[in-house]
Amino acid sequence: MATITDRPSATGTRGAKPKRSKAVSLSERRPGFVVYGILIAFILGSAFPFYWSFLVASHDDAKFTADAPLLPGGNFFHNAGRVLDTIPFWKALGNSVLVSGTVTVSVVVLSTLAGFAFAKLRFKGRGPLMVFVVATLAVPTQLGIIPLYMAMAEYGWSGTLGAVIIPNLVTAFGVFWMRQYIADAVPDELIEAARMDGCSMIRTFWHVCLPAVRPAAAMLGIFTFMTSWNDFLWPLIVLNADNPTMQVALEKLQSGYYVDNSLVLAGTTLATVPILIVFLVLGRQIVAGIMQGAVKG
Repeated sequence: MATITDRPSATGTRGAKPKRSKAVSLSERRPGFVVYGILIAFILGSAFPFYWSFLVASHDDAKFTADAPLLPGGNFFHNAGRVLDTIPFWKALGNSVLVSGTVTVSVVVLSTLAGFAFAKLRFKGRGPLMVFVVATLAVPTQLGIIPLYMAMAEYGWSGTLGAVIIPNLVTAFGVFWMRQYIADAVPDELIEAARMDGCSMIRTFWHVCLPAVRPAAAMLGIFTFMTSWNDFLWPLIVLNADNPTMQVALEKLQSGYYVDNSLVLAGTTLATVPILIVFLVLGRQIVAGIMQGAVKG
């Protein structure tokens, strides 16, 4: 009796294609030359103004106007010395460091405290008060200059650094920024666990909230320092000519009939160095914040 042997069906195997895995290898996700080219273009575009300032500051103004070289010259230190002789550079530098440093520390600390309260504490009127804080961002700063100057003159602070520091000790943007970050970065369960372990609210803020919001605090610190350092209008109005900040002092370099561009940009380059130092100090925290957000995403 003949037996029939089971054979695999040709239709089931012939022409069948192996299924491609949906998982994409890590090498296929690496950015290509176009991405790197765009990033390099952005970096060069961002660094070009600083290079141009240094380029002009390193040449004599008449020679630079005539030849327009593309490489730095050897007159930067000479022009820097002229800046020190023309304006009270060191006094202005000290005033700007004092004002910007004090304002930055105050804004970061007070904004973090207020942001923690708005994000994690429950109190009456929390919602309307937060709306009021955000609404103040829509009011231009220039509208409050006249009443603010009258208040500073009434308190006897006109002409002193206190008139520049005290109105800027806390900002609505800082409160909103830290509130939004704390609401996402600090879980409610973590705060409740700390409270159940016997921590006071201050200890909970110090040991639980602050370590989690360091990247956001570092970014707020850089933005606040840059804003305070570059502020020109209010210090020009409220401070005396013999007690200026850096931006007010630099304005004197171009107040004459003839503007020496090499002298002006030499002072501008020197005034940019503290901002670069602050960015290098706090830049690691910014990178940590970006990487933390990338991992969470």
